[in-house]
Amino acid sequence: MRSTTPDMPADILIVEDEKSIRDMLRMALEKQGHTVHDAETVADARTLMAATQMHLCLVDWMLPGGSGLEFVRSLRKDSLYRNLPVIMVTARTEEHDITAGLDAGADDYITKPFSPRELQSRIKALLRRSADFQTDSNITLGPLELDAAAHRLTANGADVSMGHTEFKLISFLMNNPNRVFSRSQLLDHVWGTGTFIEERTVDVHILRLRKSLKPYSADAMLDTVRGAGYRLVPATAS
Repeated sequence: MRSTTPDMPADILIVEDEKSIRDMLRMALEKQGHTVHDAETVADARTLMAATQMHLCLVDWMLPGGSGLEFVRSLRKDSLYRNLPVIMVTARTEEHDITAGLDAGADDYITKPFSPRELQSRIKALLRRSADFQTDSNITLGPLELDAAAHRLTANGADVSMGHTEFKLISFLMNNPNRVFSRSQLLDHVWGTGTFIEERTVDVHILRLRKSLKPYSADAMLDTVRGAGYRLVPATAS
């Protein structure tokens, strides 16, 4: 995936079956100088992605020939696209729907109706976070070694299996060791400013991350600071 900065024009793919919404998104994004590609179906999106390297995708939840949720999951399993920034665009507003979209691998979630100005702010924030995550592609902390470019975490040399959100969380914490972050700060930095999910979602993903690290005796590195939040502390390899 090519990198860009929040103020540079980006190649953005819109995967949306409603023409009126595609046209609205195209107009708003082209006004900001972005190059817009649009697809009605997952198959069309795949064809466009094979021809052009995208900086970011906007994906509707319900699509002909396959759901946007499954499309995002498939991207996260593909080494070419696992780090591609994705924003889900949908009319679903329930918290469990938002959490499902983020768990599938979406980086952010925006609900219809929304203003073009809000969307542009989300895009800028996501491109900024994407660039930040690429600054330190190889980090070693105690028994953990992070290769962000390969989307790979190892513990004592063994591959650690985890979900997309847990990987983003451990990447952020490894880039900021020993610093305590509140739940709201983690939501802003890892999920994105303005994401409409409750702070307890952070606790769920911290628990999942600990379970992923436990077989390698690295779960104790995730420290809960009572009344403050969470931090990642160095540990010696076992």
